Amino acid sequence: MKLQKASIALVALFCCLSSLAQTADEIIEKHLAAIGGKENWKKINTLKQSAILDLNGSQIDVTLITSNGKGYKQTISFAGMTGYSIYTDTAGWNFYPWQGHQKAEAITTEDVKEGLDNLDAQGPLLDYKAKGHTVEYIGMDDFEGTDCYKVKLIEKSGKVITYYIDPSNYFIIHSVTVTKANGQEVESKTDYSNYKKLPEGIWVALNNSNGGQTIKIKKVEVNVPLEENTFKPAN
Repeated sequence: MKLQKASIALVALFCCLSSLAQTADEIIEKHLAAIGGKENWKKINTLKQSAILDLNGSQIDVTLITSNGKGYKQTISFAGMTGYSIYTDTAGWNFYPWQGHQKAEAITTEDVKEGLDNLDAQGPLLDYKAKGHTVEYIGMDDFEGTDCYKVKLIEKSGKVITYYIDPSNYFIIHSVTVTKANGQEVESKTDYSNYKKLPEGIWVALNNSNGGQTIKIKKVEVNVPLEENTFKPAN
C-alpha cells in the first residue's frame, strides 16, 4: 500500500514538473497546431460569421465581418431595427437606432485603439511578437473541472487576455480579458465550446458565452469577397 501511494505521488510530481517545464511559446505552438496550423491560418484574409445572440432568452441576429488588418464590422438586427459597429485602423463608428442614434456616430481615438485587435482575423497568438504583443505562461489553473494551462497575452494596445488552454486538445476553453475604459479596468470572461473544423482546415469555436450572453455561430465563410463600402458608415 505504501509503495502504491509512493507511485501515485511520483506520478503527480512528474505531471507537475512536466507542466512547469512548458513555456508559453511551446503551449502556443501546440495550440496553433491543434486549431489547424499556422499556414492554414495565415491564408485567412477575410472572415464572415453569421450568428444568433441569445441574450437572456431573446434571439438576435448578428453578423461579424473581418478583413485582416483592414476592418471589422458587427451588424445587429432585432425588433425590426438594424445597427452596427465599424472599426478600421484609423477610425470607427457606432449606429444603434434603439439607442436613439439618427446617424452613425464616430467613436473616440481611444476606443479605436482599443478595438484594433478586432481587425486580426488570424488571432492575436499567431505571430504575436511581430504584432507587438508579449506572452507569459503563468501556470495551471482549474476551469470547471479541467486543469488548464494559463497563458497571459499583453497586447500592444495594453489589453490583457488570459487564456485557459485544455491540455487534452490544446483548445482555448475560457479567457479573461482586462481593458481600460474611462481610466478604470474592465474585466470580461468568455467561454468557448463546440469547436468545428472548417473546409479550410481551421478549427473555430461555434459557441461563445459571456455572462448571460451566448453567441451561437451558424455559418462561417472564409476569404469571401467584400463590398468596397463594407467598412464605411451607411448614413
